[in-house]
Amino acid sequence: MARKSTDTHTLKSEAEEADWYATPRGREQTRREFERALRDGAVTRLGGTKLKRTDAKVLAELMEQAKAKATKAISIRLPIADIELAKGIAETKGIGYQSVLKQAIRKGLKKAV
Repeated sequence: MARKSTDTHTLKSEAEEADWYATPRGREQTRREFERALRDGAVTRLGGTKLKRTDAKVLAELMEQAKAKATKAISIRLPIADIELAKGIAETKGIGYQSVLKQAIRKGLKKAV
């Protein structure tokens, strides 16, 4: 049996509701509800027509594709020298140093596999 949300607070306006859904808790609830609707075959188009139930393998593949494009903020401690090197590379390439760091991590992970 599907669990009901334990979050029972009432929202006074659409703006308040939008603010709540923008929080990490709201985004997590939205993700859980969407995954549940996909599993149950209850995802509908704007016109209200139901989509056919999708094969679980196809859904898993779609979720992996979404994860590959999604990002998550993390906190990581790096040596100052590495950050300065990334900033120098970024300046010559005309991009942000965080992009340089992400590219380096991605290349390193692919090389490790």
